[in-house]
Amino acid sequence: MAKLGWDEIKRQITESQAWQSMFRHGYEDTPRNRILMVSGNVWLHLHPSKVQKHAVRLRFTWCMGGITFLLFLVTVVTGIYLMFYYRPTAEYAYADMKYLEFDMPFGMLMRNMHRWAAHGMVIAVWLHMFRVFMTGSYKPPREFNWVVGVILLVLTLLLSFTGYLLPWDQLSIWAVTVGSNMARATPLLGHGGPFHEVMGVNPIYDARAFIFGGAEIGPHTLLRFYILHCIFFPLLASLFMAVHFWRIRRDGMSGPL
Repeated sequence: MAKLGWDEIKRQITESQAWQSMFRHGYEDTPRNRILMVSGNVWLHLHPSKVQKHAVRLRFTWCMGGITFLLFLVTVVTGIYLMFYYRPTAEYAYADMKYLEFDMPFGMLMRNMHRWAAHGMVIAVWLHMFRVFMTGSYKPPREFNWVVGVILLVLTLLLSFTGYLLPWDQLSIWAVTVGSNMARATPLLGHGGPFHEVMGVNPIYDARAFIFGGAEIGPHTLLRFYILHCIFFPLLASLFMAVHFWRIRRDGMSGPL
């Protein structure tokens, strides 16, 4: 009797309008239903409905794409926590970082998770690109997604670079100073690079000054890097990730054809 009562409750739920508005097919184990369950699920529909066996082998994929996305989510969650206790001004930035690390509950844990997840994301992206290249997964029809992946690689490096300045200590300031000297040597756009006379750039108006917001690193640079690191680059990376996942669904899981 109890089983009959439960079956009746289950039937009423599954036949209700609310249930059918969310789940538009049953659960019979048929090839068509398996495809419908993937395409109709907000999470599973990120993956292709059909996947070749070799494409899901650990020794083939290394799981680097999924690990990279997981590390990105870790940096986002921990980064939001850090934002509550950090002020992007030269007067308070270093003190806030020390206060967060030694006085706030779970502050050191969150900061270390954010830092090491960011380092791990850079490593995972490179390994993912290396695996895709070595397995020929960039070939047609996936060449467009390869370009999107290269853009995501650049955005990952920019996220790492802009975040390096935020502690506002001597190590971060001089590391960013050295790293940004490449912009000064950029052809056409850097005053230390070739053909800079063509564009008329100078030490005050060139690519390096655009990054710094001035001729040298200062409070304006800290604010600019904070906005780039916490708003601009994460939103841009999220957009290209959505395109990347969409193309994976359209083109199929990676692997030589």
